[in-house]
Amino acid sequence: MTSFGHFLQHLTNALSLGSLYALIAIGYTMVYGILRLINFAHGEVFMLGSYIAFYAVSLFFLPWYAAFVVALGLTGIFGIGLERVAYQPLRNSPRISIMISAIGASFLMQNLAIVIFGGRPKPFPVPQLFNKVIMMGQISVMNVSLIIPVITALLLIVLQAIVHRTKTGMAMRAVSTDLPAARLMGVDVNRIVSFTFGAGSVLAAIGGIMWSLKYPQLNPSMGMIPGLKCFIAAVIGGIGNITGAVLGGLLLGFIEIMLIAALPTLTGYRDAFAFVLLIVVLLIKPSGLLGSNQIEKV
Repeated sequence: MTSFGHFLQHLTNALSLGSLYALIAIGYTMVYGILRLINFAHGEVFMLGSYIAFYAVSLFFLPWYAAFVVALGLTGIFGIGLERVAYQPLRNSPRISIMISAIGASFLMQNLAIVIFGGRPKPFPVPQLFNKVIMMGQISVMNVSLIIPVITALLLIVLQAIVHRTKTGMAMRAVSTDLPAARLMGVDVNRIVSFTFGAGSVLAAIGGIMWSLKYPQLNPSMGMIPGLKCFIAAVIGGIGNITGAVLGGLLLGFIEIMLIAALPTLTGYRDAFAFVLLIVVLLIKPSGLLGSNQIEKV
């Protein structure tokens, strides 16, 4: 394979990984945009979606497409329930209280997953549709690596249409701008927050399933590192900005893959690249690439 062929191979991998990061980062940025809350349990919601899909196929013998729909629905419901139980009672408490609750929910979910699902890794059943190799000249690409960016782009378009062209989206923007004022204007804040958590959880489940199709091995801690990286991607792009989350995810994926391709001896440090990039971006532009400076309300 020529050097150009290697470059295209790495470019495809970078686009696929960056799209996965972007898909999961959107959930972080949506919740932060509404409540100014970092949902540290988002990585565990990502893990839960993958496990539900796995058991729907292997235990209940559902077709893969039905299993994926069930996983999205149940994960969305779980996300709404998580907000009602862990976050809503603390909505008027100091920010540190709700942040601690989010961290506690993350560790609780991870340890419950070990008890319920077991600590041993499980092979994710990849449907034949997502397991084909596409030859493009000298380049061989798994078709799932091309499907992931398309799904991310379609979901971004749908989400932007909801936020900017529907009454629910208008209410989301109102709550994001000023929650007390939105409540005084008659916006059902609880419904909007629940919708946001449900939509973010569905996106996390889609990301988890796509991740499992690309890297077909499940374990209870699988959401920890991707969750941290996607949080970093959201911050880099400008947390609270949906387009910024996508930009941050793509940028993180491209830098991670391309640096390893150029310097393969640093493969063991690939997770550190995300934190270095975060520090550099925040030093240059603390609000993120597409973020805007906001006055923090206490």
